[in-house]
Amino acid sequence: MGKLNVTILRYLTRDDFRVLTAIEMGMKNHELVPASLAAQIANLRYGGVHKFMKELCKHRLLSYERGKHYDGYRLTNAGYDYLALKVLAQRGTVSSFGNQIGVGKESNIYIVADEEGNPVCLKLHRLGRTCFRNIKDKRDYHQHRKSASWLYLSRISATREFAYMKALYDRGFPIPKPIDLNRHCVVMELVEGGPLCGVYEVDDIEWLYDELMNLIVKLGNHGVIHGDFNEFNIMITSSGKPILIDFPQMVSTEHADAKIYFERDVNCVRDFFKRRFAYESELYPTFEDILREDCIDVEIKASGLTKQMEKDLLREMGMIESEAEEAEEESEENVEEQKESMDESEINYLQQQVEDCVRNEYIYTPKDVSVDAETNEATFGSEDDQVQTGEFSDSKSMYSTTTVSTIAPEVIKKKVKSALQKREKREQSRRILVKGEANAVTRVRRENKDTIKQSTGIWGWE
Repeated sequence: MGKLNVTILRYLTRDDFRVLTAIEMGMKNHELVPASLAAQIANLRYGGVHKFMKELCKHRLLSYERGKHYDGYRLTNAGYDYLALKVLAQRGTVSSFGNQIGVGKESNIYIVADEEGNPVCLKLHRLGRTCFRNIKDKRDYHQHRKSASWLYLSRISATREFAYMKALYDRGFPIPKPIDLNRHCVVMELVEGGPLCGVYEVDDIEWLYDELMNLIVKLGNHGVIHGDFNEFNIMITSSGKPILIDFPQMVSTEHADAKIYFERDVNCVRDFFKRRFAYESELYPTFEDILREDCIDVEIKASGLTKQMEKDLLREMGMIESEAEEAEEESEENVEEQKESMDESEINYLQQQVEDCVRNEYIYTPKDVSVDAETNEATFGSEDDQVQTGEFSDSKSMYSTTTVSTIAPEVIKKKVKSALQKREKREQSRRILVKGEANAVTRVRRENKDTIKQSTGIWGWE
């Protein structure tokens, strides 16, 4: 992946970030984003967008690739990092960038500073590395999706970790304080200490062992299991206090394999103390020792928890007293959803009105106009009586206008509509290509043509 170089960040313009954002939006349903689509999303001229994308490819923030059916651009990890850092810098969360202090199988850790100069920790999620590609078996981020971008999966991982940290920190767990989140970046408090794997001497081994085991049980009592509770994810401060980190893989205690994950966490601690400190205790917790006190798994919607399990747990914890109350809450949620949808429809309706007003022009006609039905001749009043007669006739914002034309208004509307449709169709059919580039189909045809020409000498053709 390489080290993140943020030097270019200060030299990027607003249009550069508009292009990066356009590529990010286009990658929601495109593996490669065509330049014409990026220009439409960025709302910039095509030639200007091509110039920006060329410079961004030069700095490896974008990648131009040739696909099977068409060519396009893809957002790189560095480009995604820049988009997140730009937002964090605007919020004042990050003002200076420091050294890299850690590399994991799915993340990079850096030291940064806020506006006041206080050092904080920045974690960049990096799913998709060679050592961690079996995401479907180790995480449930895919859910029903057949495929997804690694950038999008990294964003889900960061969002889930930040949600876990927020819930655990509010309940007094020994974890770093979560500060901010954007895309795949999590900003948290910097722990003054080192990982447990680098500790070889401890003042009180028994106390540390009991503290870690109690922490595993406390997590279980709140409805979650860490899933990766080992010496690499436990920080030891200068005072000897353990701090727990790394939470994206946490699962619910209602998970089908919850007992296996719980026992694995316990055995990781036991094996490490036995190997490093030659300490082995007969006292260790089991999965049956868990007594649920809270529902963090329901709050975060942890892995392995269904909707029915959520309702049963809430009812068991006394958060839902009866089925009638549950049905009432569901009905209130449905009403709120309907209200939101109604508001959206109203907004769309108003936007359509504005669009109609922009396309149509107010027509100024004489106040007194009469048309003879037999001769089709129009009789006008005085020129001083000109007024604006364009107005809304009903709630559908249709225009009610008076014109001096003898053609029926329905015929005029039909012709105008047809002309607009033809113009839009003609504009959409235009294919704008950058000089020196061709689409994938044309490129394949040229290659086939060259292959045929080169093979004529074999068959004796001239």
